[in-house]
Amino acid sequence: MPSTQPNTVKRKTQLQEDVHFWVMRRLQETSDINQRELARELGISLGSVNYCLQALMEKGWVKMQNFSKSKNKLGYAYLLTPLGIAEKSALTKRFLKRKLEEYEALREEIEALKKETDW
Repeated sequence: MPSTQPNTVKRKTQLQEDVHFWVMRRLQETSDINQRELARELGISLGSVNYCLQALMEKGWVKMQNFSKSKNKLGYAYLLTPLGIAEKSALTKRFLKRKLEEYEALREEIEALKKETDW
């Protein structure tokens, strides 16, 4: 019986890449969003957002900027770096390719089910 480990690892990598894509996409739209709002909007935990942002900053794709003139001293902006913008573009292409493949597989499954049920 073949191991499912490679598929599990591949799926976890894809999920992580999807979270990176959605976080980077949202940050490009609104850099001054806080982690709690980001977690709520994306439907993921606050810890996952924090972990993701730390990973993106370590890779040099996102930088954090403090608003020193802000009344809220905890006010931060998360900005995509030039490297981050390039990587977001690559992530977008991979995300779109994968979603189109999923769509095609789902379309084929729907057609097969329609034939089975004479729908």
